[in-house]
This record gives sequence, structure tokens and C-alpha cells, in this order.
Amino acid sequence: MIVKEGFKLLALEFTLIPLTIFNKYVLIPILIATALTLLFFRDPKREVGEGVVSPADGRIDYVGGNRVEIFLNIFDCHVNRSPVDGVVKKIVYKKGSKLPAFLRCRNPERNEIYIESDYGTFKVVQIAGFLARRIICFVEEGQRVRKGEKIGMIVMGSRVVLEVPKGFSFVKKVGDRVKAGETIAIKNC
Repeated sequence: MIVKEGFKLLALEFTLIPLTIFNKYVLIPILIATALTLLFFRDPKREVGEGVVSPADGRIDYVGGNRVEIFLNIFDCHVNRSPVDGVVKKIVYKKGSKLPAFLRCRNPERNEIYIESDYGTFKVVQIAGFLARRIICFVEEGQRVRKGEKIGMIVMGSRVVLEVPKGFSFVKKVGDRVKAGETIAIKNC
């Protein structure tokens, strides 16, 4: 399945294919672009785990206190999902630098989504990197979201941060690969 944000680009790419009759050397770049578009905008079905779930696919490259950071390379699915059931209390977009997403910089371009749950406020931060030029938010303030529900997308390589309230422990560590919807944290007893 492809998210609707990719349809315009795919339509353009498919429209260009007949032009390859006039220049066969254009076919390969168009087919590569189409394959990459299908890869970037894919939206696979996900099983939703127990506890707090990962908001993104990728590799965990930082865990500290109540914060985990997930780096998404160009081959990861870029659809972001809600880590918990709750209500979107606040969305804050902040302009900033667009350094490569594998670098943890101080002031990146980002979109912060605050989700209020029965256990406190969870913060999902979508960070645009050098290649990721667009952050797309699928939710609005006041909207109720279900755990594992799509909340946004970052086009191409990027980073997602999850901050959890006190009383939770991460069950994944630096270097682990995660999938959106997979358990990433549990409530302490």
C-alpha cells in the first residue's frame, strides 16, 4: 500500500514513461525514480505490540532517561505511528537546520506531536534531515489517536524521537532495529 502523498509523484513518473519512445536512455532513470518513490511512500500493515510502541521504523541510535531516538535510512518505511492511545494535545512545528539525519544536531527542523494518554504526555518528534525536505503531519490538535495509528510521515531519510513520561522503561537498546508498532517501552510495576 502507498500513502496518498506519493500518488502525485507516481502519476508524474508514469506519465513520463511513454516519452521513452523518443529517448530510450531516459527509461532507466524514470524506472529508478518510480522504484524509489514506491519505496519511500510505502505503508505496510503493522501488528501493534503491547505497552508503548515504536513510532517509526529504523535503528535506535540513542537511549537516555525518558528519550529514545530512531534513525530512519532511505530504505526504512517513513510513515510514523502513535506510540499510545490518547488525544493529540499540541502540535508544534519549528524551523531549523537540515543537516544529515544521522547527526544528532541541536536545532533541527522538526514537528513535535504531544499525545496525552492515561499515563501522561508522550512526545513524538519528527525531524527532517538533509534529504528529508518535508514533514507531513496527519493529525490535528484535539484528535483522538489509537496506538499504532498513522500520525505523520517524513519524506526520505530522517529521525524520530520519542519521549515518555516517568515510570516507563525502554526494552530496546542502541543498535536495535525497530518497526513502527513494535513494543519499545513498558510501564514499570
